[in-house]
Amino acid sequence: MTTYHRIADNTLDSIVESLEILGDEVDIDGFDVNYSMGVLTLALGKHGTYVLNKQPPNKQIWSSSPISGPKRFDYDEKRRRWVYHRDGSTLDEMLNEELRELIGREINVLGRS
Repeated sequence: MTTYHRIADNTLDSIVESLEILGDEVDIDGFDVNYSMGVLTLALGKHGTYVLNKQPPNKQIWSSSPISGPKRFDYDEKRRRWVYHRDGSTLDEMLNEELRELIGREINVLGRS
């Protein structure tokens, strides 16, 4: 397995685990997490749907957000995070901030501070 796949899979697995725990703790009609073949889908009912997917040819993770729209994240080895180079934000920061806004509680999708 290449480094890209290992890092991307570990990241998405961690996000899925955090979202599944969140789903058990919140009452959101239509909440559903699905991860299959490198594509993670988070349905939040009336709040919209997030899609994160691996893009191996580009060595990126692409996201589609109901709040910020589409973004492409590259892995930054120095920061050890997936970074959106247009504004320097990271995948986990984007998800943490947007999910907090949508569901009204703190979440840390990668278990980091």
